[in-house]
Amino acid sequence: MSILQKGSLSVVLGAQWGDEGKGKLSDILCAEAEVCARCQGGNNAGHTIVVNEKKYDFHMLPSGLINPNCVSLVGNGVVVHLPSFFEEKAKLEAKGLDCEGRLLVSDRAHLVFDLHQKVDGLKEIELGRGSIGTTGKGIGPTYSTKADRSGIRIHHLYDFPEFTARFKSLVESYRKRFGNFEYDVEAELARYKELAERVRPYVIDTIPYLYEQIKAGKRILVEGANALMLDIDFGTYPYVTSSNTALGGVCTGLGVPANKISKVIGVVKAYCTRVGGGPFPSEQLNDIGEYLQTVGFEIGVTTGRKRRCGWLDLVVVKYSHMINGYTSLNLTKLDILDQLPKIQVAVAYHLNGKKLSSFPADLELLSRVEVEYVELDGWMTDISKITNYKDLPQNAKKYIEFIEKELDVPVEWIGVGPGREAMIHKPVSN
Repeated sequence: MSILQKGSLSVVLGAQWGDEGKGKLSDILCAEAEVCARCQGGNNAGHTIVVNEKKYDFHMLPSGLINPNCVSLVGNGVVVHLPSFFEEKAKLEAKGLDCEGRLLVSDRAHLVFDLHQKVDGLKEIELGRGSIGTTGKGIGPTYSTKADRSGIRIHHLYDFPEFTARFKSLVESYRKRFGNFEYDVEAELARYKELAERVRPYVIDTIPYLYEQIKAGKRILVEGANALMLDIDFGTYPYVTSSNTALGGVCTGLGVPANKISKVIGVVKAYCTRVGGGPFPSEQLNDIGEYLQTVGFEIGVTTGRKRRCGWLDLVVVKYSHMINGYTSLNLTKLDILDQLPKIQVAVAYHLNGKKLSSFPADLELLSRVEVEYVELDGWMTDISKITNYKDLPQNAKKYIEFIEKELDVPVEWIGVGPGREAMIHKPVSN
C-alpha cells in the first residue's frame, strides 16, 4: 500500500526545537517519492541517514538523493551557499550516491556568501551575553538582506555585471555598519564567476516544474528544516532561526498552493532537546539530562554542539499542532528511554496558580512558569529490535497512547534505533 498520495505534497516537519530525527522518516518516504523538496533554511540544518550501516550527512541538499529514482529540489525559500552545496554533493558522491541529473535548484533562491558568515559572527560578538547561538553559517544575515531587498538571487549570476554591482553594494553596506573588515572582494567575484557555470546545469524555474509534477500525478515529499519552535514568527523569538519552519513556509518556499498538501507528519522526539540559547521549560540540568544526552548521543550534526536535554513537553507539541495541523506523528528515539524506570511528560504550564491556555509569546513570562508533569512507568527492556507495534512492551504502548490522547493526533511511525529498518509503522485511518 502506498503511503504518499499521487499529485499532492506530503510534508515532514519538526514539531519541537529541531534535531527530532526527521531525516530517517524522509528517507523511508523517499523510497516511493518521485520528487523530494527543501523549502526553507540553508546549510544550518543537518541530519544523518543510516543505510546499510553507512552514514550520510545532509545539510542543505534533500535526502531524496538516497533514492536513485527520486529528483531532489532546492526551493526558492532556501538560502544557498554554493561552495557548501558542491562540497556536500561531493561528499555524498564519494559514498556512492549518483546526484547527476536529479538535483535541481530554484533560480529564485538567495545566495549565502562568506560575507554573510563573517557578518553572522560579528553580530554575535556585538550581542555579547545576549547572543542567539546561531550556527555561524550566515543564514540570518542572508534572510535579512532578502527582506531589505539588497539580497542576491541565483539568477543574478547570469548577468555578471549586475551581479558584480549588487555584490559590491552589499559589501559596502556591511562595511558602513561593521567597519572596514578584511574581505577580498575581487577574489570572491572571481570565485563566483566560476561557481556560476558550475551550478548552471542545476538551475531551473522550479515553479512551473512543480506545477507540472503535481499535474502529472507525481508523489512529492517536502522535508522541512529546523522545527516549529524555531520558526521566525511562532518560535521562542528571538531564539529562533530566520525562516518560516511552519507549514506556511512550504507554500512560500516552493510556490505551491496549500490545497495540494495532503499529509503533514510532525516529527517528535520521545524526549526533548534544543541547541543554543533560549527558554526550555522541561530541561533537566541533572542526571536525567546527562543520561539523555549521553545515551541519545545528542550532538549536533551541523554544529558539533551538545544538545540540551529534557522530558517530552506536550505543551510545545500541542502548540505546534495548532499551527501545523499534523495528520499524524513520527515519535523518534523511543529506545533511548529503555532503561528509565520512571518517565515524566510535561502536560501544562502554570503561572501564579493559573494554568496557561497555550505556549506563551513572552519569554520573561515563560521563564517563570511552573511545569506540570505526569509520571509514567518505564518498560526497562531493549526495544531496538522490535519491528511490529503489537510486540512493544505494554508500558511503551501506554506511553505512545498517552501522547496520542493528549494531542488527539495518531502516532503513525515509531523510531526504535538509528537505522532505516528501526522504524515501526502503525497505520492510521485518514
